[in-house]
Amino acid sequence: MTMPPRFPVSAAQIDAVVATFYARIRKHPVLGPVFFESIPNERDIWIGHEAKIARFWRNAILFERSYDGNPQQVHASRPAVKPEHFEQWLALFDEVLTQELPADLAAGWSALAHRIGAGLRMGVTHARQRDGAVPRFG
Repeated sequence: MTMPPRFPVSAAQIDAVVATFYARIRKHPVLGPVFFESIPNERDIWIGHEAKIARFWRNAILFERSYDGNPQQVHASRPAVKPEHFEQWLALFDEVLTQELPADLAAGWSALAHRIGAGLRMGVTHARQRDGAVPRFG
């Protein structure tokens, strides 16, 4: 049984948002270096990364089941990724959404991104705590 999408965004719109977002990430003074530490600044590697992230969003929004990965593990395993980066990441992502999509689609995708971002931020925060510490959530 095929599930209906969370909201009516197309695969082409997802690809456009991801491409625009990563073009801006590469120029961002704080987030750019974080990404460059994990993803070398080589065109083919970025194209592959963007395709993987577009599959992530198609899975999350369209339920395509084309993504295979563990974003929580990836983010927590990168020392350069700090919990405070998620606020900047989401602000930039929201800018791209509002510029690339109609308002209703941008709002729906933004809400989903913020839920996912909150979970990733909590996971990164938890991963950086010492064993036995009282859990923090952000």
